[in-house]
Amino acid sequence: MARPGQRGSGRARTDPGAQRRRSPQRPTEQGIIPVLADVAREVDRAVQRPPTRPAMRTKFQVVALLVREERARVKADTGLTTAKRAEQLKRLDGVATMLARTAARDTSLLALLAEDAKVSDAAHDYKATLMREGGLEPPEAPAPAAPAAPAPGVENRVVPRSVISRQLSNPFLAPDYEAAAAARVAPRTHRLAGWELLEPLFRSFEVAATGAPACMALPEARPVSVSAGRELMPHQARVVTAAANGHRTFLLADEPGLGKTAQALLAAQAADAFPLLVVVPNVVKTNWAHEVGMWTPFRRPTVVHGDGDRMDGFADVVIVNYELLDRHVGWLGDHGFRGMVVDEAHFIKNKSSQRSKHVLAISERIRARTARPLLMALTGTPLINDIEDFRAIWQFLGWIDDTKPLGALMTALEESGLTPADRGFSAAARSSVIDMGIVRRRKIDVVADIPARRVADLPVELDGAVGRSIRAAEAALATRLVERYRAAVEWHTSSGAVVEGIDDHLVRRVAAAELKDSSSQTGGENVFTMVRRIGQAKAGLAADYAAQLARNVGKVVFFARHIDVMDQAEQTFADRGIKYASIRGDQTTRTRNKNIAAFTDDPEVQIVVCSLMAAGVGLNLQVASNLVLAELSWTDAEQTQAIDRIHRIGQDEPVTAWRIIAAQTIDAKIAELIDSKAGLAARALDGAGDEDASSTDVQLEALVGLLTDALAAQDVD
Repeated sequence: MARPGQRGSGRARTDPGAQRRRSPQRPTEQGIIPVLADVAREVDRAVQRPPTRPAMRTKFQVVALLVREERARVKADTGLTTAKRAEQLKRLDGVATMLARTAARDTSLLALLAEDAKVSDAAHDYKATLMREGGLEPPEAPAPAAPAAPAPGVENRVVPRSVISRQLSNPFLAPDYEAAAAARVAPRTHRLAGWELLEPLFRSFEVAATGAPACMALPEARPVSVSAGRELMPHQARVVTAAANGHRTFLLADEPGLGKTAQALLAAQAADAFPLLVVVPNVVKTNWAHEVGMWTPFRRPTVVHGDGDRMDGFADVVIVNYELLDRHVGWLGDHGFRGMVVDEAHFIKNKSSQRSKHVLAISERIRARTARPLLMALTGTPLINDIEDFRAIWQFLGWIDDTKPLGALMTALEESGLTPADRGFSAAARSSVIDMGIVRRRKIDVVADIPARRVADLPVELDGAVGRSIRAAEAALATRLVERYRAAVEWHTSSGAVVEGIDDHLVRRVAAAELKDSSSQTGGENVFTMVRRIGQAKAGLAADYAAQLARNVGKVVFFARHIDVMDQAEQTFADRGIKYASIRGDQTTRTRNKNIAAFTDDPEVQIVVCSLMAAGVGLNLQVASNLVLAELSWTDAEQTQAIDRIHRIGQDEPVTAWRIIAAQTIDAKIAELIDSKAGLAARALDGAGDEDASSTDVQLEALVGLLTDALAAQDVD
């Protein structure tokens, strides 16, 4: 019996009219490309008359495979002239475009191009038939092999549908293998052949340490185009300028608070390193998407959650947390990224961990596919502490492999004229590594660039059942406010009044009534219970970020409003082996003073957990310059009092308060209101006559905003 889809005279066909519709080949159209184009048109016509039959699905898959293989063959054929090669590649692109258009009509065809798509025996036979018809000799069928055991974790890997759609929009665009290979050509080694070089390189950071932070020579800052209302600080602009000048690898080890995220995004802009992959801890995923919108508003970010069902495969910046690499490492390496940023890069210091292996595998694929990609490792951990921890980071950046220095680093060592046995080798080796792209600035080094005190917002996403519950409670509160507003409108109109659009006066009266009821009720959901639940949900994320800060910069002050939030944070620190002190309202004066002394005097006590109410005034904690606000205050004055525990006379470093905000909840609205009230307070101090708003004002305005947004969304007249 003839197989479905066989071609040629006297053989059965899947489409009896195909021969009648096919025009005879002209002499100039001999070869595989016109054969593939003919079948692609046949499949496209069939797909327009659903359902798509199995034989047509087989043809689609086989044509796609052959276009891919023919493209690679044409590029590697040294017997072709440049013009002939360009002509054939253009014709292949035309076939690929037809296939992409066909897949858009029937998206179920996309699965046939997935990495793990099965190629049936019928497809193999049909492929051989098409190759013979196009004048190619099909390869001999390989002997059947025993099935190999899948690599650990492979069974859990996924390819999001939007990623497949992006691949199919230009599915056969070949990576720049030749340029990437040229960039990785190893230097000719003579003097250092046979020398062990990695250990001397690491040791050079101890032997030849100068006492100053390790930092490459950066160019003078040039003007950098940023979004309206934003301005780069001079130290940030120098890194962006280095990227614009062609530098492509950076270990950016600035202290927290110096804007590493903005530098990385604008360096990618300067290097045209999009699409850009960003690998981050879970706690900062949402903040990275927020920063993309602030610094590079014309670039579209997407955040990968779970299996990536909600991600945008066409985005410019793909943000994924370390814990999800297991599932996504397969397609991430082949997505065509032109740059990769690893945030909190000390997370990969253990080369035997899965997260390190995945990061290194992805970066290796990017370097193999792209000439001179932008690679940036961000960490606030000083390089001089345990240099061995940075072995994986250097490998991520392509400076070394498991056994030796690579590329430009090896060339620099060769050109030094020294060997590890020479006296000056350590200093020369250290300088060579630093020049590869180590950048380390402390707050005190750039104090003139940054404000003495600033509040930095860190949006976080509340995932899982807790996040869904909070969003449901907020929706229920908004529904209750809308119902009260509608009842008020009905009462007014029944009395002869005219209410047009959204009546701001009625909105405020309804919000005030809800606030009064919330203040007096002891059960049920209201604005106070919801804000408390948000604080509880943020507690683990806030503690996680405080732990990262403590690792990077030393002592950190952690402020919370509620006891259960403080309890959860302290449990997190205890689980991580971080020593902490605690300042609460129920402590005796002796215990309080003992805990304050432990934080200020004991170098091993890295964090002090403070109650906003009990520790917001009267304390001097200026031994720290970083503070985490796990829960929001109801007034700017209360927030300022907390910050002033470390921003005091005698503080010789700029102070940063990291405010943890639950994105897409009323938490974000409260933060905006506190900031707006801060402006009123500032004008009052300048003699404008306004006074700082009370907590009731912020609570009322939060409910007004919630009700107004709900009415606008429902198009209430």
